[in-house]
Amino acid sequence: MNYGKLIFFTALGAGLAATAAFAQDAAAPAADAATAAAAPAADAAASAPPVSTQYIFNTLLFLMGGFLVMFMAAGFAMLEAGLVRSKNVSMQCLKNIAIYSIAGIMFWVVGYSLMYTDVNGGYIGTFAAYSFDAVGGNALDTGYSTASDWFFQMAFVAATASIVSGTIAERTKLWPFLIFTAILTGILYPISGSWQWGAGWLSEMGFSDFAGSTVVHSVGGWAALAGALLVGARKGRFARDGQGVAMPGSSIPLATLGTFILWLGWFGFNGASQLAMGTIGDATDISRIFANTNLAAAGGVVVTLILLQAIYGRVDVTMVLNGALAGLVSITAEPLAPEAWQAILIGGVGGVIVVFAVPLLDKLKIDDVVGAIPVHLLAGIWGTMIVPATNGDASYGTQLIGIAAYGVFTFAASLIIWAILKAVMGIRVSEEEEALGLDRTEVGVEAYPEFATGQR
Repeated sequence: MNYGKLIFFTALGAGLAATAAFAQDAAAPAADAATAAAAPAADAAASAPPVSTQYIFNTLLFLMGGFLVMFMAAGFAMLEAGLVRSKNVSMQCLKNIAIYSIAGIMFWVVGYSLMYTDVNGGYIGTFAAYSFDAVGGNALDTGYSTASDWFFQMAFVAATASIVSGTIAERTKLWPFLIFTAILTGILYPISGSWQWGAGWLSEMGFSDFAGSTVVHSVGGWAALAGALLVGARKGRFARDGQGVAMPGSSIPLATLGTFILWLGWFGFNGASQLAMGTIGDATDISRIFANTNLAAAGGVVVTLILLQAIYGRVDVTMVLNGALAGLVSITAEPLAPEAWQAILIGGVGGVIVVFAVPLLDKLKIDDVVGAIPVHLLAGIWGTMIVPATNGDASYGTQLIGIAAYGVFTFAASLIIWAILKAVMGIRVSEEEEALGLDRTEVGVEAYPEFATGQR
């Protein structure tokens, strides 16, 4: 009996030992696999720069992106100066430097806080002036200097107002326009911007707009459309039979220079919207954004060239310039995810929009001097809607909701503000002032005094 127990327990112990050994052998590959999987993450963490270094590079990205976007103000000024008639060039230059200055002050006084402070999934931030880091500040928890972020975001709001300036050029009074600019940059843009970039309700819903096809460009386009409808067309822009009458701009070289400046500034617009440059991955993504941005603009140009030749038998350089800008606007909603060929295609469709939307506006008797509505509003809508094709985290339904929300709010609010300004102080110059040119009647300084006659 004792021998039986001894045999039994010996066998049991051997079985348990064998089972344990088998389990250990089976677990070894899984452990090895887990270790191998964790190795890249550990290597990445080990190779990540110190927090202070990331802070410096992130701040540098905001500052470099900010001054590139700021330089877009010069691009808008030159583009508009080239596309208006010689008697209105000084006015456009004046408006653009005023826009940038008013936007800067308003975005500090109230705009930034409305857009980014305590939105918390809601519809609006707080009414307060924004405070920068203290002198010598080292608040590393933010990941960047707060002043650098403010500067970068401020340049965006100035670009939004410049879109309006070009559309309603040559017939709009200066001071009503500047009042509208203050409201747009200090109130309207920050409120709608908070919905997405301030972690508001659209952000919570999953709306995607990487660098602002809708948040910036369509908002400017909707505000411009409202203004164009209320201020009306330039005298003589449409014949009695409704046909559009061409009013050539004063300088194709200036318009071309403005387009190239805007193209250059767009690398800061889209590239710095990565919002970080402190890791290898961020630097790689920024490079990809630069490349896609450039390809989209090129796609817009080439498609516009081909279509104009095929349809009209000649190529209008102003349409090609707008084709480049439409390509840039189109890629702005998602410049990171697309493959190179997709970026070219997205930008190319922007060129198609320009070619067909410009004559459509003529048929509707909407006078858009520089073509900003096709470029910024319509191409912005296209760019936002196509995001889910390359970004699986976005959905067409949510994108449509976001586009509609921005359109309804901005167009309605802008229409009300323009209507109030029209009733209170008037927004349009007299026919005599329009004929003489706003350089003489509103500014007092002619851009080309040797050549201006008051009749162009």
